Amino acid sequence: MNYYKVTVLYRGKKEELPIKAETKKEAISKAKLKKSGVIVRVEEASPPLEDVLQELSYSISNLFQAKGIKRRELIATIRQLAVMTNAGIPLYDALKEIAKSTTNKRLQYILEDIADNINAGISLTQAMEKYVNELGTLTLAMVRLGEQTGDIGKALFTLANILEQIDENVRKFKKAMRYPLITIGAMALAFVILISFVVPKFKAIFDKFHAELPLPTKILLTLEHLFNTYGLYILAFGAIGIFLVYYLYKTNHEFKRVMDGVLLRLYLVKDIIYYAQLSRFMLVFSELIKAGIPVIEALDNSLSMVENEVIKEKLQVVKQMIEKGSSIEEAFKETGLFENMILQMIKAGDASGQLDLMLEKIAQYYDMRFNYILDNLSAYIEPIMLVLIAAMVLLLALGIFLPIWDMSKVILGG
Repeated sequence: MNYYKVTVLYRGKKEELPIKAETKKEAISKAKLKKSGVIVRVEEASPPLEDVLQELSYSISNLFQAKGIKRRELIATIRQLAVMTNAGIPLYDALKEIAKSTTNKRLQYILEDIADNINAGISLTQAMEKYVNELGTLTLAMVRLGEQTGDIGKALFTLANILEQIDENVRKFKKAMRYPLITIGAMALAFVILISFVVPKFKAIFDKFHAELPLPTKILLTLEHLFNTYGLYILAFGAIGIFLVYYLYKTNHEFKRVMDGVLLRLYLVKDIIYYAQLSRFMLVFSELIKAGIPVIEALDNSLSMVENEVIKEKLQVVKQMIEKGSSIEEAFKETGLFENMILQMIKAGDASGQLDLMLEKIAQYYDMRFNYILDNLSAYIEPIMLVLIAAMVLLLALGIFLPIWDMSKVILGG
């Protein structure tokens, strides 16, 4: 996006208008909408300080949130736009009205800019293209479909439904993870408190006897020394390490790919990711096919919804093989991601001309498996947590009581 300074002559007076636009032609169109008069001069200008600060703020926030706009806000905006366009309200007026009601400054800015571009004669799809990172490729695909079919309202409703189902799965996952994370956090805190405050009291007793200490006690005393001597450094380096991993995961494609591969090897995590990603992919793919979008284009937009790089690379094989002339069933089989039952369903749907219905059933199947894991997450995790708690209690018990028993034997024997 470029910045222009447009000089307008109106009633014998010159006035300079700061305009943000892609081209000089677009800047002139926007200037005419803002002010009547004769365009005298158009020249490129530096961005105003306000916009520089806004972009800087957005870039910083982008480090911690991939899109700067929450999915719930985007869904609400799309639903509002669908309702208003169905009611016959012009797109420009609808976008301006929604922009006024939103509290997200970035979303407000995007909606107002899209509205201004539409008013300047640009299509909705073209106006949205420069905000693809915030709005998503799926949004662009559905809006383009709506413009092609002449039913933008229906396309927006479909888009909102897809995004809502994706958001629902994300919220279910977060809710399911809350209990295990709180429990693990409480265990870690309790262990640190015991190591930092309880073990030192016994250390003073052990030192008086100068006896050979058992291995569990040596481990406890080593941990106590590390926590009390280097505790702050451990916390600082731990926080920095977590930040670096998060930063690299968000900004470095190769690092993300490696981490995604690691996640797909972890117990339980691999199943959650697998079913969540394929459920999302099939849901979007089925809706796009149902809406009449060509298979290749539908695949492109569906792939953009897959976040795991390893799974995405395997799914890209589908597009490559279909472009080479393979059947859709052969292409999906080549990925190695799908069981035989799923492949047979795809083959049957393709042969009967009901591919969209079969894909929808497959999406429901993956969604059911994903929800089953989430509903039973506690049952999967509880054995692991019990083992961790038992190990912690055993270490503390043996580390403290074994030397006490040894000392009591020495005292009684003496």
